[in-house]
Amino acid sequence: MRRTLAALLLLTACSAPAPPRSAAPSPRPPGPATLAAPTGEHPVGTTVLHLTDASRPDPWNLDAKARELRVTLWYPSGRGEGERAAYMSPRESELTLTGSGAGGVPPDLLSRTVVHATTNAPAKGRFPLVVLSPGFTKPVSTLTSLAEDLASRGYVVAGVDHAYESYATTLADGEVAECLACDSDTDPGFGTGVVATRAADVSFVLDELLAREPALIDHTRIAMAGQSIGGASTLAAMAADRRIAAGVNLDGTTYARLPRGFARPFLFVGTPEHAPGGRDNSWDRDWKLLTGWKRWIVVTGTDHQSFTDLPQLQPALGLKPLPGAPSAARLAEITRTYVAAFLDEHLRSRPQPLWKGPSARYPEVTFQGAAPGPPSGTTDG
Repeated sequence: MRRTLAALLLLTACSAPAPPRSAAPSPRPPGPATLAAPTGEHPVGTTVLHLTDASRPDPWNLDAKARELRVTLWYPSGRGEGERAAYMSPRESELTLTGSGAGGVPPDLLSRTVVHATTNAPAKGRFPLVVLSPGFTKPVSTLTSLAEDLASRGYVVAGVDHAYESYATTLADGEVAECLACDSDTDPGFGTGVVATRAADVSFVLDELLAREPALIDHTRIAMAGQSIGGASTLAAMAADRRIAAGVNLDGTTYARLPRGFARPFLFVGTPEHAPGGRDNSWDRDWKLLTGWKRWIVVTGTDHQSFTDLPQLQPALGLKPLPGAPSAARLAEITRTYVAAFLDEHLRSRPQPLWKGPSARYPEVTFQGAAPGPPSGTTDG
């Protein structure tokens, strides 16, 4: 939520006395961040779609008679084609930094983050689809590291920017929509309303993508993942849309009620606060309702933003990692490895040794909850 992100990004500007003449000059501030390179065999292409759902008004902008969504596609592509993509626009960077309480850095800093995908490169093949939904106030670009890696491993990734729920979303006409929902985030039932809206967003996006890209997307193999309220929205979207065969929640408190016999594969990835009996008991409740393949892992030393790009952006923002936290590179490796293993297990029917239990390679990861569920591929009928 907004306060968590602000706490992470907050930079305190303070005046200090001038150093004595004999003091060494201050080090130059670090340059823009470079995201971890994708690990798969495919080059990655990316493009942006602007989709309008005329069947419903926007829930946040009362002047908008239709719901407009910005969808970023990452996909396996040919080599050496296209220009390197932008992480976000300068205006999006400015609004994101301002909304997050960050100061003391150039307002366009995030727009200069170096990514690895190239724009509008031709797609090569037909692949499973993974929908990504970001945390509240954050654009889906903050999940770029995960998205690029999945695309390099042979997935089409559709990142949804839910308009007016983040500090900055550029719409089709070039207008940058700001966070109108931020005025309501303390209202009773806010989380429940957001996940219901996002579930409708995702179903509409699936309708559009499957109609537009039948040669690129395998409609029989669809999953969804999200961070924070995007993870909560994954369960809500799965409950509403049976096309989503498997889901991942990256540290999101859940709100949607699950139907009886919900047996599609699901993965919880969380901080120590999401261990059984921790401060957030929503996972304890939902774990008991999931009747299919399921895993619940907790990563030692993590905080709410550890599964996003933000650890990789910290040096550019002048921030230090939390004491005892894994490095940014290690967090990216853990997130990518476990999410990809889940998708390979359930969208490609490739059994993954990681799910047998604790791994000596990843001692930070602990397994929670009961014993493993039914064999891979089990879904509710």
